[in-house]
Amino acid sequence: MHIDWFSFTPAATLIGGVLIGIAASLLVLVTGRIAGVSGIVGGLLRPGAGDASWRLAFIAGIIVAPLAYAAIAQLPAMRIDAGYPTLVVAGLLVGMGTRYAAGCTSGHGVCGISRLSPRSLVATLVFMVAGFVTVFLVRHGAGA
Repeated sequence: MHIDWFSFTPAATLIGGVLIGIAASLLVLVTGRIAGVSGIVGGLLRPGAGDASWRLAFIAGIIVAPLAYAAIAQLPAMRIDAGYPTLVVAGLLVGMGTRYAAGCTSGHGVCGISRLSPRSLVATLVFMVAGFVTVFLVRHGAGA
C-alpha cells in the first residue's frame, strides 16, 4: 500500500478519529456493545434473538459511508503492492489473530484502550509489534 504524503491532511485525519470515537461511544451507550468489527461480523454467523439488525446496520454503515463520501468528494488514490494470494493469506492470518486475541484492533485498540483495559493494551501492543515485524521481514528479509 502506498501513502500519498503530499495529500495527507491532519484535519481530515482528526475529524475521522473523532467520528470513530463518537460512533464507538454511541454504540456502547445505545446497545451496550463494543465496536469490534470482527465480533460484530462474527455475531452475524450465530445471531441471538433481535441481535442481527444492529449488526447489519453497523456493517451497512461501513460500506455505505465511503460510497456517500465518494458522491461529494474524490476518494484518495490507493495502490496495494501485493497479489491476491498474499492478500488471502494475510486475511486468514488476521482472522486467526482476532480469534486468539478475542477481538480485533477496533475492539481492543479503539474501545478497549479507551476503557483502560490492560488486556486490550497488551493485545494492541502485540498487534502493532507483529505488524512491524511482519513488514520488516517481508520488506527486508524476503528480498523485497
